[in-house]
Amino acid sequence: MRHSAVRYLVAGGLAFLVDIGILALLREVLAWPLWLATGVAFLLSFFFTYSIQRYFSFESSAAHGVALLKYAALVGFNTIAVVFIVTLINPSPLGWLGGKVIATGLSTVWNYFAYRYWVFADTRPSKKD
Repeated sequence: MRHSAVRYLVAGGLAFLVDIGILALLREVLAWPLWLATGVAFLLSFFFTYSIQRYFSFESSAAHGVALLKYAALVGFNTIAVVFIVTLINPSPLGWLGGKVIATGLSTVWNYFAYRYWVFADTRPSKKD
């Protein structure tokens, strides 16, 4: 658990469960259209995911406002990408769930680097001893 990549994957797994649980509720129980259920579930998991990644995965001391704005921009990109991927794969035998798993796998890779080197990177000058 010392490496940020391990913490990132653990936190991401929890975030995925929150996201997929909301998606299943909206799609299967409430019968929302797939595109809307996917987008809303992804956005509702926003603050949970931001907090767990910031404090647990990356132990970031980056300025909170700047990090939140960068994270929001990344979420905007991810929302469009996830909706596109899930909708594209839904007609296949994999269905919406397979599309969600594939979208999550792809975004997991690009998000790690975006979080580590852009969103949660501490850009303040470090104190020299």
